[in-house]
Amino acid sequence: MKYLLTRAMRRSDDLVVEMEYLDSKGKRTVRVVSPIRFLPNGRFLGLCLCRCEPRQFQLSRCSEVQVKSAHDYVMPVPIWSKEEALAV
Repeated sequence: MKYLLTRAMRRSDDLVVEMEYLDSKGKRTVRVVSPIRFLPNGRFLGLCLCRCEPRQFQLSRCSEVQVKSAHDYVMPVPIWSKEEALAV
């Protein structure tokens, strides 16, 4: 996962990551994020294209991380529940 995030960080104009994220309330969502940098304590800072603002993400709460073309997304990107994402 760190390799994929690092790849997107190095090519921030071209790449973003799409990932499942388990939020602090236990809700699993699909997010699109432009990673900025790694932070201490297993976190990273990224521009959440869903919320249109910088957010901190716990690496341990991320799964199904995929690198995607940034050109395929325009903010704001909807936050989808895992069930909604599977239905699309």
